[in-house]
Amino acid sequence: MSTREQTLEDLLLNEDVLLENEIILFNDDVNTFDHVINTLIRVCKHTPEQAEQCSILVHYKGKCTVKTGPYKELEPQCSQLLEAGLSAEIN
Repeated sequence: MSTREQTLEDLLLNEDVLLENEIILFNDDVNTFDHVINTLIRVCKHTPEQAEQCSILVHYKGKCTVKTGPYKELEPQCSQLLEAGLSAEIN
């Protein structure tokens, strides 16, 4: 195996290891846009524009990835979203 092939193989293996989890936010008929937006700003550190875009995507598409990262960092954020009455899960 050439050095170039080995390097490419190592790079592909590293990409697999670096795959991150994501918090998926789901649509519901309970929470207002303002509540969702304010919660995303507070919990996920979104800008107002990001939070508004996510809330629109959730409303029309049914779900949206609102945060990616290592599970250890996402778990407390997802818990806070759930405590605020939003529907979310980590994938």
